Amino acid sequence: MRKKLAAGNWKMNGLQENLHEIKLLSKYANTATCEVLICPPATLLQSMNAISSRIAVGGQTCHTETSGAHTGDISAQMLADSGATYVILGHSERRSDCNETDAVVRTKTKAAWAAGLTAIVCIGESLSEREASNTIDIIGGQLAASVPDKATGENLVIAYEPIWAIGTGLTPSLDQIGEVHDFIRARLERRFGAGVGRSVRILYGGSMNPKNATDIAQVSNVDGGLVGGASLKAADFSYIIKALG
Repeated sequence: MRKKLAAGNWKMNGLQENLHEIKLLSKYANTATCEVLICPPATLLQSMNAISSRIAVGGQTCHTETSGAHTGDISAQMLADSGATYVILGHSERRSDCNETDAVVRTKTKAAWAAGLTAIVCIGESLSEREASNTIDIIGGQLAASVPDKATGENLVIAYEPIWAIGTGLTPSLDQIGEVHDFIRARLERRFGAGVGRSVRILYGGSMNPKNATDIAQVSNVDGGLVGGASLKAADFSYIIKALG
């Protein structure tokens, strides 16, 4: 039985003064049946990790190398040393802003696993790819190229994020979400076997919010959400936690 995951991605938001939101959120996490995760800026990892044992913390990216002359970067080992247990990899904003390819995401995933982190690997199509009916082909290609061998339900989470829905207020229909999540599940089972394929959690990551979370949470093979803006405020994120259980 896959435990649902409410994962918040704070992106480039959050100062020490915003940590009170985590204190407020902790009371909801204490009674939730789903797992609660916040991925803040690296500057807040240690402080956030000390607030609540029921809220996991994660990084938003990592370097492919363990150390070295990479000014401004952070390694998977550094994230783990700061208390992180997860790391988001291949987010569409990293792919577009930093030109991260599937091959780079694959290498970063290996680095995350070597440091004992669970990798949340993001895949998703653009609006033009959706309109051209290429969604399944794009998702299949990214999934195959971004995820290394030796995946398990403990070291891998997949996040489907339709790029055109992130921060736009647009949301795919429930049928569209279900089609992609069912496809991802089938591909995971085919590649890694039924046991592993059924154990990997698949999150929905396109503008999940308090208004649509309950409906999306009921869709086939939706095992949680990778939430952006709605995770910044405990009052909003708590609704999504409740929707996921």
